[in-house]
This record gives sequence, C-alpha cells and structure tokens, in this order.
Amino acid sequence: MRTTTVFVMKQIGFLLLALLLAGCDSASRSPGVAGPWDLSLTQRPPAVTHGTNTGLVEDLYYEGEPRNGKPTRVFAYLGRPATNTDQKMPAMLLVHGGGGKAFREWAEHWARRGYVALAMDLSGNGPAGPLPDGMPDQSDQSKFHDFGETEVRDMWSYHAVAAVLRGHALLRSLPEVDADHIGVTGISWGGYLTCIIAGIDPDLKVAVPVYGCGFLGDNSYWTDKSLAAMKPEARQLWLKNFDPSQYLDGVRCPTLFLNGTTDFAYPLDSYQKSYRLVPEKYRHVDTIIGLPHGHIWTFEEVDAFVDSALRGGKPLPQVGAVKLTATTATVPVSTVIPLKSATLNYTTDSGVWQKRTWKTVPARIEGDSVTADLPPERPLTAFLAVTDERGLRISSEHFVLGVGH
Repeated sequence: MRTTTVFVMKQIGFLLLALLLAGCDSASRSPGVAGPWDLSLTQRPPAVTHGTNTGLVEDLYYEGEPRNGKPTRVFAYLGRPATNTDQKMPAMLLVHGGGGKAFREWAEHWARRGYVALAMDLSGNGPAGPLPDGMPDQSDQSKFHDFGETEVRDMWSYHAVAAVLRGHALLRSLPEVDADHIGVTGISWGGYLTCIIAGIDPDLKVAVPVYGCGFLGDNSYWTDKSLAAMKPEARQLWLKNFDPSQYLDGVRCPTLFLNGTTDFAYPLDSYQKSYRLVPEKYRHVDTIIGLPHGHIWTFEEVDAFVDSALRGGKPLPQVGAVKLTATTATVPVSTVIPLKSATLNYTTDSGVWQKRTWKTVPARIEGDSVTADLPPERPLTAFLAVTDERGLRISSEHFVLGVGH
C-alpha cells in the first residue's frame, strides 16, 4: 500500500511539473462564454474553401460570424513549412492592424521558421478587395459608432475576435498541427485583439501583442476622438465589451508586451496598466526607444519568445521588479544566455507621452542583477533594459519618480 501511495504521489508531482512547463495554465480556466464571444468556436472547425498554393502559402476562405443574419467569409493565407515531417508542428495566428490585411509575407515568415501559420483578413477584404459577404470593414466608423445591447454582435471588434477564434479552430483541425502548441501575435489593432484573445482563449500557449493594449478610454489615440464622439451610453458599452482591460486578467500563458516609448496610439501609461493585469509569472515587457509604428513582424525577440514557449527554445532574459534607492535602480535578471549589455532609458519630460525625449545611458551588470545610477533630475520616468549575447533585448517595467523622490 505504501509503495502504491508513493508511486501515485510521484505521478501527481510529474503531472504538476508538466502543467507548469506547458505555458498556459489551461486547468485554471473554465470553458464557456467570455464577454460576448462563445469559446466553443475554438473547438468547432469552420467550413473552409481552399484556393491555390504559391510556394509555402495557400490562400483560403473560412466561415465567419453571421452578419445581419447572413453568412460571412474570412479570407486568409495559410503558411506551411516546406519540409515534410511525421511530427506535428506548432502553429501561430497572425493578426494584422489598422490599414492592414492578410499578409502573405507574414505567413511565409513563420512557415520558414517551422510553423504552420494563419494570417487572416479582418477588414472584410479578400485578395482583390472587399468581399460581398465579408465582415465589417476596419474604419474607425465601423469600430466606434453608436450602438445598443442588441447590436453588440454587429460590431467590428466582435467579428474580429470571433474570426481569430475560428482561425484557432481551423489550425487545431489540421492533421499536421500540434493542437497543444498554438500561439497568437498581433500588431497595433492586431495587438489590441491579441490582448482580448489571450485573455479569453485558455488553449493558447503564447501571446505577443505588439503596440496594442487596453484602457483606451483612459489614454489612447481614440480617447478624445472616436470614443469621445460616441454617446455616453454607447461608449460605456464599447468599453465594457471591447476594451482589453476587461479580459487581460484572464491571461494564463507567457505573454510578451512590445511597444515603443512614444507610440502615437498606445501610450506607456495605458500599456503598463494593461500588462499589470496579467499575472506576473506570465508577463514580459520589451519597451523600445524610437520604435516606429507599422506592420513589423521581423522582431527577433518575438521569434525567440514564441520558440521558447512552443518549441523549447532558449528563452529571453527574465527581468524582475525594479528596486529603487535614492540614487540607483536595480533589477534581478535570470538568463540562460549571458548578458552582453544593459542600459538605463529615461526621460525627464512630462505631459504627452508622444512628445517626450528619451535618453539612454549604460547600466552595470553585477552577477544576477543590473544596476544603474539615476540622474538627479525630477520628474523622472525610466526603465532598465538588457541585451543578451544573441543581441536579443528585454526590459523592465517603467517607473516614475516625482519631484521630491
């Protein structure tokens, strides 16, 4: 009896360890409805119409959410690695931003890296322009017009999230895909969508929102523009259903938040409030001075972060919480790749984030920590960043010191 008990306890221990290492803690999430979306969409593969193959990429259409009681289609590019293998492959959902489309090149990028990748169009377009049976377009008028409770499922954000969830179901249904190793990344409005999707879909194993975040009603490009133009009751309904701040606390997978210090749409204060909703063990931050805003999918940090979650690749350095003294800032750093450099990045400007000037000075690598001397000027907004010997960068959260600190 004792031998049996010990054996069972060991098996339980191995199971718990496996769950810890698996990325998303799916067991802690209950399936069902999150916000206005039906999560069973991720378990029901949509109907698919296959098109032509060009190189690594096939174009296709899949079933979207009904619109005005009529069926819709979503156009997408499906990328597959050229190498045939008996082993199932990891997969990625690729979510474009405003003014974007389904990018063939993005699907190719991930296919060349050994992933099956789905880059779907979220603006109602096919390869040649608007579809007669497409989802709503991606204009601000489509995103932010006045609406009521009965019209929630007519809104662009609803259709866009549902299209990605359906895309997840499509990937899971492919025989070459490892259904337990699927992630999502999105850019700008795609980053916004990624924040929602990562918070409601418990089966994703990694997420990377680039630029996008929540708290759009507090501070964003749209706060005093499109959102302000809505009737108060419609604006509150939009924020309740479609702001990522409503969903980010549900994230249960490694998530990398990548943004620029002066991004025109998603300022660092709303960005920080967003990523702080994600449990600390899952959140990672990469803030970059002078990062341009665009459909950029060639961040090596993004590739390495996804590899570490889905393919057992070597992870990015892990930067802990900032510890402050009167004159220094220190962060603990754990890394499997030695660090090459470290910096303190700061601004002494205040006011509008997009107009602040940032500076960079060296910081000291001291064993398992990095320390920087703080400039005396106040107010001070700053963060520490490290680069490993691969040339890959990660940063701390930013911190703010006011006058008198």
